[in-house]
Formats: sequence, structure tokens, C-alpha cells
Amino acid sequence: MTAPPIRTSEYREWLKEVKQRIRQAQVKAAVQVNSSLLTFYWGLGADIVERQKSAKWGSGFLKNLSADLMEEFPDMKGFSYRNIRYIRSWYLFYSQADRNLATSCCQIETENVNQTNRQQVVAKLVLIPWSHNLIIISKSRDVTEALYYVNKTIEHNWSRDVLTHQIESGLYHREGKAVTNFTNTLPAPQSDLAQQLIKDPYNFDFLTLTQDYNERELEKALIDHITKFLLELGTGFAFVGRQKTLQVGERDFFLDLLFYHTKLHCYVVIELKTGEFEPEYAGKLNFYLKAVDEQLRCDRDERTIGILLCKSRDRVVVEYALSDINKPMGVSEYQLTRALPDNLKPSLPSIEELEAELGDPEIEK
Repeated sequence: MTAPPIRTSEYREWLKEVKQRIRQAQVKAAVQVNSSLLTFYWGLGADIVERQKSAKWGSGFLKNLSADLMEEFPDMKGFSYRNIRYIRSWYLFYSQADRNLATSCCQIETENVNQTNRQQVVAKLVLIPWSHNLIIISKSRDVTEALYYVNKTIEHNWSRDVLTHQIESGLYHREGKAVTNFTNTLPAPQSDLAQQLIKDPYNFDFLTLTQDYNERELEKALIDHITKFLLELGTGFAFVGRQKTLQVGERDFFLDLLFYHTKLHCYVVIELKTGEFEPEYAGKLNFYLKAVDEQLRCDRDERTIGILLCKSRDRVVVEYALSDINKPMGVSEYQLTRALPDNLKPSLPSIEELEAELGDPEIEK
């Protein structure tokens, strides 16, 4: 006989807690399994590289190893010839980290430092899925860039799609590159955090606008694609409003876009300009930041930050314009989708042709 369901709020609250603990246990178990597997992969990669140096087993070594392991462990994924090669490449890629260390000390000390550095690298690599690791090494130019994306993946729990988007949009080369006056207007460490907040350029490749678009059209398009816009802005941005009205004296002023940053604990005003940066833009944004600080900012909020997004800018002109501004702001460029001329499109290979040309195998999880 089926027991009658319990409807009390006390039971429902307790059941909610139990379900949450189960989910946490599942995540923890999955992380532990992933870490154990990738730790094994790292050791296997090291063994393969060492054996290929010392043993005379011929060019078919990896194929033989794959066949023997798959025969012994038929239910285990990851021992295909393709994945064995990935494991070897993964190990070799991060072994380059040792070359970045100073080598002025004696050989024994250098080996000890290299071993410590390698252990620190592996401790991070095993925290993200194998498929993420392969995406990172296939798209990063060097170990420094790769470890940047490893750290970001751990920090923000990026999915494969988000990770791929961030790498292909060149986040590593854009983050923290904007011209700002944060060092002079914000205390440390907030100035450093704010600097990393702003990219240059911003990549709005999800927008398609007419050639003679204006600022209102750009603003509306960004809001229409708010999810992708927030992804490009980065973690921590919460959308507050568009064309936010602030009354100063007898006049109304309108902010293009207003956000609140949950990590910096401050309002962020974003102004959009469809042309080249002009010095007077900084003065107007300075006025807006003053108004937000006076009318919206609470005691628990930090100073409001401004971001000017322009189609283009002269770096020296921006530095001059910001040098005597007492409110924290930065200036960045933005890029839109670059549409190809119609007469060039027929000459481009199709997706199927590219895949056939590159022979890009499906990544094994």
C-alpha cells in the first residue's frame, strides 16, 4: 500500500535540504572522478614521452598501446589511438611551462623548481573536464595563455561552448587593455579589479546593423541581445536600465546603459558612441558619474565607474582627456560583425569542406 504524501512545510524544507546535499555530493564525486582520470592521463603522457625517448619500440608504439589497453579495458573510454595521441600532446604542451622558469641557479635547484611548478600546473588542469583541456591547448598559442583560460574556467565554471567563445573572441588579449584612470581614482585593490573588468576592444559579433546605424540603434540591439551582451561584458554585471533618467536642477539627463557590478559593489554607467572618441565625451561621462553617486549610490556602494564604448579612439588623446578627470572611467573600442561582400561568399569553402580538409576528430570526453 502506497504511503500518503507528506504535505507539511517542515518536511518540504527538509526534503529540499536533502536534495541539495545529494546534488553537492554528485558534483563532488564527479570532480573527484575527473581529477583521478586526468591525473592518470598526465602520468600516462609522461610515461609515453619517456618511453619514446628511451625504448626502441618503433613508430607503431601508440597504436599498439591503444589496442592492448582497449582489449584489456573494453568498457573504459579514452584509450583510442586518437585519445592516446591527445594525452601525449597535452603532456608535452604543458611541459613547456618549465622552460619559462629562471635557469640561473644550479641544475639540482632548477629541477626542484620545475617539479614544483609542474605539480601546481597539474593541480589546476585536473579540475576541469578533459574536453575543456583539449579545447584550450588546441586554441592557445602558449602555456601562459592556456593557463589563463584554465583559471577562468575554474573561476567561472564555463561550459565548453562559453569557453570556446571566450578563446575565439580573444579574451586573453583584450581583458584589462582599456585606457583608464583607475590607478589615480580608485584605491587598491579595487583599481586592479576594475582594470581587469574592462576589455579593449569589445566584440559585438552577435550584432548585425546597417552601415549608418546610430547610437540608439546600437543601444537597442545590445539590449535585444542582453544575454550575449552580458557574456561579453563579463562576470558580475547586473542590468539596471536603459535610458535611465536623472534630474539635475531643472533638466533631465539620460544614461545610455546602467549596470551594477556585484563583485565591485558599484554602479557602472556605459555610454555608447558610434564615432571616434572626443575629449568632451569624458567630461559628460564625469558629470553622469557625479549624478549617479549623488542620487543612486548608497553607503554600502563603492564609487560609480564609467565606460565609454567608441567605434575608434586615439590612445594618446584618451590618456590626455582622462588625466585630470576625478571620476573613475575607462575608454574602449568595440567591433561589430564584419559582413563579407556577396561576390566573395561563393568562393568560401563550406563547413563540410573545412571539416574534411582539417580532419578535425570529435573530442572524446
